Amino acid sequence: MRVDKKRREHAKKRVEAAYSSAKTDYKGCASYVDFRSIIERSDIDAVCIASPDHWHAIPIIEACKARKDVYCEKPLTLTIEEAGRCVEAARRYKCVVQTGSQQRSNVFGPFREAVEIMRSGRLGKIHRVTVGVGGPSVPCNLPEEDMEPNLAWDLWLGQAPLRPYNSILSPRGVHDHFPAWRNYRGYSGGGHTDMGAHHYDIAQWALDMDQSGPVEIIPPDDPTATSGVRYLYENGVEMVHGGPSGCTFHGDNGTLHIDRGLLESDPEEIVKTPLGQDDVHLPRSSGHHRNWLDCIKSREAPVAEVEKGARTVSIIHLGNLAYWNQKTLKWNPQQWQFTDPADNHLLDRERRDPWQLPKV
Repeated sequence: MRVDKKRREHAKKRVEAAYSSAKTDYKGCASYVDFRSIIERSDIDAVCIASPDHWHAIPIIEACKARKDVYCEKPLTLTIEEAGRCVEAARRYKCVVQTGSQQRSNVFGPFREAVEIMRSGRLGKIHRVTVGVGGPSVPCNLPEEDMEPNLAWDLWLGQAPLRPYNSILSPRGVHDHFPAWRNYRGYSGGGHTDMGAHHYDIAQWALDMDQSGPVEIIPPDDPTATSGVRYLYENGVEMVHGGPSGCTFHGDNGTLHIDRGLLESDPEEIVKTPLGQDDVHLPRSSGHHRNWLDCIKSREAPVAEVEKGARTVSIIHLGNLAYWNQKTLKWNPQQWQFTDPADNHLLDRERRDPWQLPKV
């Protein structure tokens, strides 16, 4: 699916050039504007979703309902309600859904080793974790520009509010940069969900909280702050949005810092001493995309299966909601609900017809 004609044709030519050089009988690939045309095809078994964040949940759910396996780039969804609905769809239709949290497959650094060290108890009791990533998104106030020709702008917006075209959201023509739609609330949770989907994911993994989460989320006192939200877990661990890039774990026996290309500790013996036979050794991923393909064949759960992605992104959304509303929130991770029912309207956002969340 490509809603911009120039980029759609460019991608089609790249695919055809790659495959025609390897297969003499290759006849070319089809291209589509609307994702539903792909999902309707009975000869397609799996799909990859790499659209902007506000265009993840509906294609995931519809693909699962069509019993197609899914690889979806992180962050998994735009809202908490969407996250829970994606888990429900994957479970009900028994689909293999991999979240694009590649750090679980040791892409970019020794993340599995860091988690093994943590889970083996090298730091002792963990008291505090800091996650250094960007801040929450902001309301979109971009000015109107002349419409980009041959762009299906209404479809690009989807569930988001109707607004005039601006090239910051959907750049003109073929480009090689990351578009800044991530900065705006209608389409993303900002830098917080962008790199946060990677690093909070490692924090959750290391804390052995893949099926749980915090129970209280406390915003900073400064209403203009873009870091400092605090997450309290039932076991007493405090996680804080801020600090050095990546994750820093503080325990009785020292600290451990993991980031892309970096694993260090104080004292350094925590990471320098090899793990023993009786320590925790987690399964090794064959590569994040390969892991997904292998699991499509075996029907096993991939390393970043849907609930892990949903739990991680929900934590970040909870933090953003605390920032935006300047309100302490109480959360029940088992029920995927706020403790105070009056807060449950925050689970989702208003969406533009016809793009309501599908029933599972």
